Amino acid sequence: MRFRDELWRAMDGIYRQILRHPFLEGLTDGSLPREAFRHYVMQEAHFLPDYARALAACAARSPQPAAVHRFAADAARTVEVEHSLVVELLAAFGLDVAEALKSPAGPTTVGYASYLVRTCSLGTFPEALGAIVPCYWIYARVGEKLLADSSPDPLYAWWIETYGGEDYQDTVAGVLDLLDGLSLTADERERLVERAVTTARYEWMFWDAAWRQESWPCG
Repeated sequence: MRFRDELWRAMDGIYRQILRHPFLEGLTDGSLPREAFRHYVMQEAHFLPDYARALAACAARSPQPAAVHRFAADAARTVEVEHSLVVELLAAFGLDVAEALKSPAGPTTVGYASYLVRTCSLGTFPEALGAIVPCYWIYARVGEKLLADSSPDPLYAWWIETYGGEDYQDTVAGVLDLLDGLSLTADERERLVERAVTTARYEWMFWDAAWRQESWPCG
């Protein structure tokens, strides 16, 4: 069994809960309130710079030149491509990034971003990889699944096509090939899977926070 299969088995239950979440169900049938999607995009504006930092830290911790190149390139891609998507989605709401950042990052956004940056900066390379891989993979699986139905809402259909499209799927396939090629001890594999499950949970929480339009409970 490939390591990716072992890893997905550990995350599959969370992934299935993600697919059943009303945020994603609302994306495909067009019923998702625009305010919830707006909240999601604004939180992405806060999250993506730290996600890029986590990718760069993962590259720095890699003992393999191929992985250094992969994650350094993807850090740059996050800044250029995914940030551009957020800019365009914000524009659909009459906002720019500066305006979006005036609204505070929510508790889940802060927690998730902090977890990724800390793990990728201070953990071992397998731990960093475990924290990062679900960020790629879950979005790819969600995008691929939702692409079959797309959405009657053109804004939601655009988001789905970005992550379900061939370019993003090819990027994720390269990361999974790298994962399968690693030579890891049993302890390293266990730690990698543990970090991945935590990240998968944060993925569910991020969409749930957008659905609830989460804010800080005090202050």
